[in-house]
Amino acid sequence: MNIIFRSFCLFLLTILLASFYQVLHNTLTKDEKKEGWILLFDGKTTEGWHIFQKPKTLNPQWKVVNEELTLTNKGGGDLVTDEEFENFELSLEWKISEKGNSGIFFNVSEKPEFTATWQTGPEMQILDDAGHPDGKFPKHTAGANYDLSIPLVKSVRATGDWNHVRIICNQGKVTYYLNGQITAKYELWSPEWDALVLASKFKDMSEYGQKRKGKIALQDHGDPVWFRNIKIRRL
Repeated sequence: MNIIFRSFCLFLLTILLASFYQVLHNTLTKDEKKEGWILLFDGKTTEGWHIFQKPKTLNPQWKVVNEELTLTNKGGGDLVTDEEFENFELSLEWKISEKGNSGIFFNVSEKPEFTATWQTGPEMQILDDAGHPDGKFPKHTAGANYDLSIPLVKSVRATGDWNHVRIICNQGKVTYYLNGQITAKYELWSPEWDALVLASKFKDMSEYGQKRKGKIALQDHGDPVWFRNIKIRRL
């Protein structure tokens, strides 16, 4: 009887500890609030986001599932923030489906002459490096300054695992972090930046990476992708 009782108590203790240490997603700590962080995704709604060039519109392929902002199928279109940002630190987590492709953009313009987020916004690549064909091209792998430079380190986790991103853009100086490691570092509007663009697929896009501020965008590349803990602070 004592063994049964002890086992039952251990079971209850395990449940209580698991509940106590449960990670709360899509929230801000007191310190984060003091530092000026704001949530771009509350884990319940898509408030604050819309489809590129379609204000107040959200296609059904984008859903909130299990407190995660989820592209369930192709055809959703790229999501952009309602607000523009200039100097900022962005933090979020993502995971990608097998053989999946997506991306995070910033300084995106929605002026009528632009038909896609990638025409203006620099990108941090999201990719299943092992499964997607783009994984064969170093400048297209996860964490890359897409098509402009190879990641400084390879720090992406296994497909299906969550990856943590930080993008800092301050006075044109940009740093990408993937899972705590710097994967790209560059300065917008500099001669070095212009040279990178001229050597890339964007060489004929005069407005690529030239905007001083703009929207944050999450890409629909046709593959399921999940985001959570999306937060930003202005610098």
